[in-house]
Amino acid sequence: QVQLVEFGGGLVQAGGSLRLSCAASTRTFSGNNMGWFRQAPGKEREFVAAINWSGGSTVYADSVKNRFTISRDNAKNTVYLQMNSLRPDDTALYYCAKSGFPGLQISTKYYDYWGQGTQVTVSS
Repeated sequence: QVQLVEFGGGLVQAGGSLRLSCAASTRTFSGNNMGWFRQAPGKEREFVAAINWSGGSTVYADSVKNRFTISRDNAKNTVYLQMNSLRPDDTALYYCAKSGFPGLQISTKYYDYWGQGTQVTVSS
């Protein structure tokens, strides 16, 4: 069983920054690709970013490219999402997830464990 706990969300003004963290309970964290997703009210959960097991490869949704950065610290079993230049349309519940498949996946169906989410609200 894998437990993922996100924290670091909050209320921020447009143009501001937040850093989300996701702590994983699994001993095999360093062998897993990880992802961040978000879900706004009334919308489907959407891909934000993913990182491979070593941190050497990443992929981003077009909407967050050049604003968000995903990273990881395998010694701390933690994956991060640095969010800069936040906009009101970034407002959502943000989830981290562990991928159960090789490669960097952008579909929710390839992720087998999810955290409970952390709320990010960006005011205009």
